[in-house]
Amino acid sequence: MTARTTRLDDGVRSALQTLSAVAKKGFGDPALAELVQIRASQLNHCAFCLDMHLQIARKQGVSERQLDLLAAWEEAGDVFDERERAALALTEAVTVLTEGFVTDEVYERAARHFDGTELAHLVALITVINGWNRLMVGRRIPPGSIEW
Repeated sequence: MTARTTRLDDGVRSALQTLSAVAKKGFGDPALAELVQIRASQLNHCAFCLDMHLQIARKQGVSERQLDLLAAWEEAGDVFDERERAALALTEAVTVLTEGFVTDEVYERAARHFDGTELAHLVALITVINGWNRLMVGRRIPPGSIEW
């Protein structure tokens, strides 16, 4: 079996880190940004990103209950508010494109809770975490194995 590379070009890493930081800042809700990144990472089975973003979410004050129930957010009752649910629905729609395009219903639901700038940054944030997930899963990078 061929060994997988752990190398990531410094320019690629830097560009993705910058895009992620800009998207998070423009989105303006650090805790919800972490929930979005965790949910995408769950869907993509990215242990590296899950480990990292769960730690960050806890530092941002995301409750353990939300973290515990995130994989079943649609069934979690009032654990997630409507704004969080809209962001998570959009996250799933953008992440799992094999089920079709992002529906108008999902997009309009998000647009009711986020202004145009926030929504643009939310879509960018979802896109970037999906890129990170693919970089890490494709190379099978284990949790905590890279120091930035």
